[in-house]
Amino acid sequence: MKFSGEYNVSVDSKGRISIPASFRDELRVVYKSESLVVTRFKQGLVAYPPSCWEEICAKVLAMPLGRQREANLRNRIAPAKECTFNAQGRIQIPQSLRDHAGLGKEAVVIGMFEKVEIWSQQAHAAITAESETLLDENAQEQAELGF
Repeated sequence: MKFSGEYNVSVDSKGRISIPASFRDELRVVYKSESLVVTRFKQGLVAYPPSCWEEICAKVLAMPLGRQREANLRNRIAPAKECTFNAQGRIQIPQSLRDHAGLGKEAVVIGMFEKVEIWSQQAHAAITAESETLLDENAQEQAELGF
């Protein structure tokens, strides 16, 4: 199993959100981890198991020196924070990341197989609509996939 499902969760006054039990189980069993590394992604956040994050960092550091490498370092690597689960299965998202994603009192947590996305409800609605439009534009491809 990989991370999958879409969950509406609350953001408490300390910036903590619940991560679904199935995601935590996957992290413990498959990745031997009790944490996620959270960073910026578009108008939301993305979270990876630490071992996957290390692979991503290695790939970025192996890139040739230049604007793409610097952009990845500045916008993805530098703001990343490893967030450990508390006893209630919540992680605390740093204020800077919550601000980037526009997280208020509610969030949407989505399992995207090898990663977890965290969106404000408004940003989630927008990205979902954008994705649906893209899928509609490629109806033949969707039919070939069985959708």
